Amino acid sequence: MRDTLSSQEQNGKNSRNRLMKIILKRIATQLILLLGVCGTAAAQMPDLDALEFTTTDLGHGIYMLQGFGGNIGVSIGDDGVFVIDDDIAPLTPKVIAAIGALTDRPVDFLINTHWHRDHTGANQALAASGAVIVAHDNVRVRMAEDGPKQSPKDALPVITFSDNVTLHFNGLEILASHPVNAHTDGDAVIQFIGLDIIHSGDIMFNGLFPFIDLDSGGSIDGYITALEALEQMVGPDTIIISGHGPIANKADVNAKLAMLKDSKDIVSKLIEDGMTLEQVKAAEPLAKYHEDWDWSFITTERMTETFYRGMTAGQ
Repeated sequence: MRDTLSSQEQNGKNSRNRLMKIILKRIATQLILLLGVCGTAAAQMPDLDALEFTTTDLGHGIYMLQGFGGNIGVSIGDDGVFVIDDDIAPLTPKVIAAIGALTDRPVDFLINTHWHRDHTGANQALAASGAVIVAHDNVRVRMAEDGPKQSPKDALPVITFSDNVTLHFNGLEILASHPVNAHTDGDAVIQFIGLDIIHSGDIMFNGLFPFIDLDSGGSIDGYITALEALEQMVGPDTIIISGHGPIANKADVNAKLAMLKDSKDIVSKLIEDGMTLEQVKAAEPLAKYHEDWDWSFITTERMTETFYRGMTAGQ
């Protein structure tokens, strides 16, 4: 019996590992494209024509859609359709089709959890069909900036907020709040008050070293503070639609917090000792977290660089 159980456990572990590799490859590729890295990125692109969205029913008319970019939240009810994030632009027809498989009504409200293109790609199309786009003030600023990453005017949020905004829709109280500058300077966490369901945006890369976008106003301390705030929002049964990866829970938030706080302390001590970035990287200070948190976009080395850069900025 023990041999049988061991075989089943190993098969389950192998399946989870294969699934995680697929998820990591997808996330890494879209983030490479997001940051404008050329060359090998095109070769790493999956077949978007063959990609299909998966839909998870969370109850109460709320669904999670998973495609290629950021995870999407959908609320459907008597008042209409409310959507959180909308993947990358090339998948716009599939985003619309995935929502259309749930309802024949158009999207009434769309909220972006931050400005990155893997969360705002279908903005223009959804706005054209009547969706009102809502986001933090800095999301509109970032998306409107001149340059190669500038978004079309009709893809920009038309309602923005500084701290929080509440939508009373589908019989729900939906609170969007800006914790602090964390992943970017325009993050929003979406709470379905009373339902124990939260969309964290990229405050949660579930089971992965996080991407802290220091060039878009993100910060080490802010990311940790935002996770601490998220931890206070969740109970033992809370469902968290993470920005990337599978559905998360309180234990996942606690694990990420413990890892980040300890990693910050480790790197901080090396900085205090006067070590340069190259010396810190050579010391491999985050080696104990490599097996569980390293992935193809935010490797253990890159996470080390992020900590060093974030804690020495301005020195």
